[in-house]
Amino acid sequence: MFSQTAFRQRCAKWLIATGLFLMLGACVEKPSTLERVKEDGVLRVITRNSPATYFQDRNGETGFEYELVKRFADDLGVKLEIETADNLDDLFSQLGKPNGPVLAAAGLVGSDERKQQARFSHPYLEVTPQVIYRNGQPRPTTPADLAGKRITVLKGSTHAEQLAELKKQNPAIEYEESDAVEVVDLLRMVDEGQIDLTLVDSNEVAMNQVYFPNVRVAFDLGDARNQRWAVAPGEDNSLLNEINAYLDKVQKNGTLQRLKDRYYGHVDVLGYVGAYTFAQHLQQRLPKYEKHFQAAAKEEKVDWRLLAAIGYQESLWQPDVTSKTGVRGLMMLTQNTAQAMGVSNRLDARQSISGGAKYLAYMKDQLDEKIEEPDRTWFALAAYNVGSGHLDDARKLAENEGLNPNKWLDVKKMLPRLSQKQWYRKTRYGYARGGEPVHFVANIRRYYDILTWVTQPQLEGSQVAEGVLHIPGVDKTKPTEQPSQL
Repeated sequence: MFSQTAFRQRCAKWLIATGLFLMLGACVEKPSTLERVKEDGVLRVITRNSPATYFQDRNGETGFEYELVKRFADDLGVKLEIETADNLDDLFSQLGKPNGPVLAAAGLVGSDERKQQARFSHPYLEVTPQVIYRNGQPRPTTPADLAGKRITVLKGSTHAEQLAELKKQNPAIEYEESDAVEVVDLLRMVDEGQIDLTLVDSNEVAMNQVYFPNVRVAFDLGDARNQRWAVAPGEDNSLLNEINAYLDKVQKNGTLQRLKDRYYGHVDVLGYVGAYTFAQHLQQRLPKYEKHFQAAAKEEKVDWRLLAAIGYQESLWQPDVTSKTGVRGLMMLTQNTAQAMGVSNRLDARQSISGGAKYLAYMKDQLDEKIEEPDRTWFALAAYNVGSGHLDDARKLAENEGLNPNKWLDVKKMLPRLSQKQWYRKTRYGYARGGEPVHFVANIRRYYDILTWVTQPQLEGSQVAEGVLHIPGVDKTKPTEQPSQL
């Protein structure tokens, strides 16, 4: 017979085995956030829909934050999925939800209050909060001057926190927080006189001021601050550590600086006069020639807005101009260039635009194959202006200085040396007004950025959840007084 002792022994073994199984099961840890991202093959990111963060144009997704976070996703070897928040409160509430975004990349500044909602990465961009007023109105110069003014800021922003602190010291300061607007809306409201003042970070002021010629910076409110990415609160540091390592890497290898240069390094080249004039010509002149730019761009496989930007830089979209040096037409072609590109009449707008497009494509084809986009386009523009020989001289100077001859950020530092004897005497092609192509490229990049933003289409489909593009209007109203410099 089966003894009671043996039965008890078997039961004990079974209980021990079951207990061990349960213990082992309990010891299996849940995957970290970084492991889940890699297992899913998707990095889900939440951001804001604005020119300084993320938007879509006809070529796809773009924006400083998008470019930076897309490279991070590529480093992880995963797909990037972007969604936009209706407002900052929504952004933080969505962060870390099940199957939701694990990272916020939206031009965020950490604060004591926000650190209760999220954890922040190493810094990547320094900005300064600025008080914005309308040209022609009394300029505020101190925080005390904010009292009695109509002020609106983004709801949940660090600017709202700043105003709350100021109000403790000066109860006469009143302000409204709105979750129905973006930065471009606030600037427009100041520009149109709907509100007296707003607070905006310096990078977004610089990017958007050209759309609003009446907008002015009154003064900086406090010290410069750092923008950072954010992840959900908690003890899981896996993703945050990876983010910090990535941001440190792009800071060290120059990628971050190239992005800053691309998006912010040329934002102030227009100045007041240029901004106001461009705003007028954008609506009065461009429509006459847009179809010619589009046709030529299609033929040469370039962006029509880049051609339009070149045309504006060259002639302010005027087809019948002639310079003192004999270049003529909307794209300001020399006689030799016109003949080489098959242009018989340089004063014919369609022919001039077509010739300019062919010449740009030719210049790009002549470049060293090691030069990649977007630098390839900037090099082609410089060659369009100063000639490929002088550009090669500048590249060699860059290489001799230990810089990268295939990066515009480095070569543009060398171009002005071509007008200095101590440098151009060492080059093959000699003297050149090397500062001109630097300004030429900077201006065209700025015009191109503006054209890209104002011609973007409305988003289609569900790629960006709940997102609405904010297309800035261009104010044609001439300001009432000469502005101060920003």
